[in-house]
Amino acid sequence: MIGKKKRAEQKTGKERNRYDVDEYLDEKVSLFNIRRVVGYLIKAQGPLKLSLLFSILASLSSLVGPLFIKRALDEAVPNKDLNLLFTMALFLTASIIASITLGAIRNILVARAGAGIIHDIRYDLFSHLQKLSFSFFDSRPHGKIFVRVVPYVNSVSDALSNGIINFIIEVLNILFIIFFMYQVSPQLATITVLGLPVFALFIMIIKPAQRKAWQDVSNKGANLNAYVQESIDGVKVTQIFDRQEKNMGIMDNLTNARNKSWMKAIYISNTVWFSTEMISQIVFSFVYIMGVFWMNPMASFGMLLVMGNYTWRFWQPIINLANIYNTFITAMAYLDRIFDTIAEPVTIQDIPNAVEFPFVRGHVEFKNVSFSYDGVRRVLNNINFASHPGQSIAIVGPTGAGKTTIVNLLSRFYNIEEGQVLIDGQDIMKVTLHSLRSQMGIMLQDSFLFTGSIADNIRYGKLDAADEEIRAAAQLIGAHHFIEKLPQGYDTPITERGGGISAGERQLLAFSRTLISNPRILILDEATSSIDTGTEQLVQEGIQTLMKGRTSFIIAHRLSTIRNCTRIMFISDGEIIESGTHEELMAQKGRYYELCLAQYSH
Repeated sequence: MIGKKKRAEQKTGKERNRYDVDEYLDEKVSLFNIRRVVGYLIKAQGPLKLSLLFSILASLSSLVGPLFIKRALDEAVPNKDLNLLFTMALFLTASIIASITLGAIRNILVARAGAGIIHDIRYDLFSHLQKLSFSFFDSRPHGKIFVRVVPYVNSVSDALSNGIINFIIEVLNILFIIFFMYQVSPQLATITVLGLPVFALFIMIIKPAQRKAWQDVSNKGANLNAYVQESIDGVKVTQIFDRQEKNMGIMDNLTNARNKSWMKAIYISNTVWFSTEMISQIVFSFVYIMGVFWMNPMASFGMLLVMGNYTWRFWQPIINLANIYNTFITAMAYLDRIFDTIAEPVTIQDIPNAVEFPFVRGHVEFKNVSFSYDGVRRVLNNINFASHPGQSIAIVGPTGAGKTTIVNLLSRFYNIEEGQVLIDGQDIMKVTLHSLRSQMGIMLQDSFLFTGSIADNIRYGKLDAADEEIRAAAQLIGAHHFIEKLPQGYDTPITERGGGISAGERQLLAFSRTLISNPRILILDEATSSIDTGTEQLVQEGIQTLMKGRTSFIIAHRLSTIRNCTRIMFISDGEIIESGTHEELMAQKGRYYELCLAQYSH
């Protein structure tokens, strides 16, 4: 169980979630989420209204059938009136055909409305995910995010389209049936209706436990999905360390926890169905008992048959409503997750009246910048430096010193908490993100490639790039040689994350992608970490060409990459402790000097 403190931390986003930790969910139904659901239903109101109309017509067509049967049994059969009997049979057949036809049209309209609703929800969810900051993705397993976009949205599809329409129709069916029953026999109709208060009281009692049970199913399913995705991403490490048996144990525990929560929810949901069936059968029996023994005069055979049919028809919508209720309770557990994600605040966005950044010259300045990822431990502490256009700034230091954080703040992947970051004298917090990032070329440590061809991945840096520009970028960076050796050259397909090519080749392609964007400020975060020494010589030539006239920030451990930079800053514990050229820092014989000696000794 999650303690109150941890629940509060998760609700505010300060707690980093794991695959074995349940996420926070409000136990009460959110009226705000209900309004969101109504908003999506309003968008699809065209086909929904038509489906509602056809459902009402289908229901009425079905309900008049027993009246034809009653008249046939009470009038045509005793009087041996074949013409009336044939007429009633014809009317009954017509009502059945009309009900089936109208119902089929209604199903098509509901399916169309459901597809539209699900498209809108999934589009809004995915669109919002594109805008969320790195901190959102840092604080939770990616498997728990994925499960909201695909499985959860699919799970609520039927509840939001078919379920809503069915709910309205079943309520109308109940009202129609009550009307028809009172037309036939007010006494028997009253007996039929008396079971409703008992059923309503039971639903009110069981609802909190049922909602909580399905929320637990949602949590355990998300945990399982998160671990499966993590295991797939790390399958090579698993096999290297022969950890399969340990992983299977974790998987077994998560699966058992999910199954246990599922069975508990099913038991609670089935009590709704069981109670509805019990109440309906008791009422059904009382109708026949009263019709035979208590009514004076005794009900006719036709009346008993029709009232029995209507009693069954009266409780059938209630049973259907109970099933719809179960579906809706399950869907709300998933909708809470979906809408919580859509409601996640976009922390990295343009401020009101943000201005467009003009052509960047490249003067970068950090003024008293401090930063913390979790609000507790500072990663950067009072960082101050300035670089002039065309300068190359190398950032070195031990792991966790804050090197990548500096370039992340420059790119505004995180908001600056204290101090200012200025480009050409302009506070980057006051300019639009598009005008800022469109003039930056950023090469991160993770050389992520997307599914598509090699040309597609290079073109990601400039969507309208011609084939000649793609080839020129690859040649400049040294990637053209290995691309030409591939069976399909630049049209060679690449699978997710760049499967099928080496880590060094992936990095060369990512470098080409950055280069083709023709940035004014260049950021290289361990850009040559996966490239062999021979390939690095080719890349260095490309880097030098690219850096001409551009301000460049380079994070690297290889001295060959940074020794010719205009300035080298050594970062330790979030502070700049040394700054200067390679020669100046070597003369100081400080931390940078020790780093160089350690590399030379190896």
